[in-house]
Amino acid sequence: MSAGTFLAEPDQGTIASPGLWSITVAALVLLLVVDVILTRRPHEVRMREALVWSVFYLVLPVAFCAYLWGAFGTGVAVEFFTGYVVEKSLSVDNLFVFMLLLSAFAVPHELTQRVLLYGIIGALVLRAVFIALGAAALQSGTWVFLLFGAVLIVTAVKVLKGDDQEVDVASMRSVRLLRRLVPVTGDYRGFRLVVREQGRLAITPLAVATVAVFATDIVFAVDSVPAVYGVTEDPFLVFATNAFALLGLRALYFVLRDALARLRHLNYGLAAILALIGVKLVLHWAHGLWEWVPEIPTLASLGVIVAVLLTVTLTSLYAGRRAASAPEGGDDVGRARPLEHDPVDP
Repeated sequence: MSAGTFLAEPDQGTIASPGLWSITVAALVLLLVVDVILTRRPHEVRMREALVWSVFYLVLPVAFCAYLWGAFGTGVAVEFFTGYVVEKSLSVDNLFVFMLLLSAFAVPHELTQRVLLYGIIGALVLRAVFIALGAAALQSGTWVFLLFGAVLIVTAVKVLKGDDQEVDVASMRSVRLLRRLVPVTGDYRGFRLVVREQGRLAITPLAVATVAVFATDIVFAVDSVPAVYGVTEDPFLVFATNAFALLGLRALYFVLRDALARLRHLNYGLAAILALIGVKLVLHWAHGLWEWVPEIPTLASLGVIVAVLLTVTLTSLYAGRRAASAPEGGDDVGRARPLEHDPVDP
């Protein structure tokens, strides 16, 4: 019996057996528990700490990819790694939105990691739900590939226009509803989400900020899950790519916090990646009806995605140097600027 079929045979349509699912979920929960324990005391994350954790969460998917390569072959490993690169690139843009939200709520630096951790846990739950729904939809027919492809192409246009970078906390329905239902304290109370004041329960601004991050996770899930289904139809691989990308998101935020604003051309790269995968899905749907329609190989997709990310990084650095040497008010095309108004009073 191979390493991929221990404890039980895998279900049809996925490489994962119930045993592999169980071990993966258990390892994920263990990592989250360790994260909660290590962040139990509020403190500002230093660059060295963030780098150590970032390296750890980069080594994990590489090791998992090596396991997939040995247990299931090159094709599965390439699908996983391509999906992981897609998710990781999308998560960088997510970090920019998180940065805007944390700034808008004036979250203290020592509490930032806990807000991000709550957001990551919520995102994992949402992704699991969306992945299950996507897997069920794929079983109903190939028309789902056309739907996913259209969603990604429309999203690519929105990202290119910068629509996804607009963050208006005051207009978020979830935040407005929360404030109507329960009183909010005027200041942060450490890691506490709920407190008792004057005999009644009230939530802290940390809870409101967490809800705002969780609400944006819903939008991100709508974009990212179809994107990975454009790389692989295996729900286990889709879940694994999302989990590995999200686990390292908190540490990556502190590493890239100062560099995020310099990636002014990131929107163009993400739009190109989403459009590529959208076209790949549409062609896959069309190939099922007409065999003469070509498909885009996963390995080719990986090459294009890596090339796009390298290109936008280099052009962003070049544009940044030009802006630094230009007269005041130089080039800042391609990226949304951080919020310029005063922080919102939660």
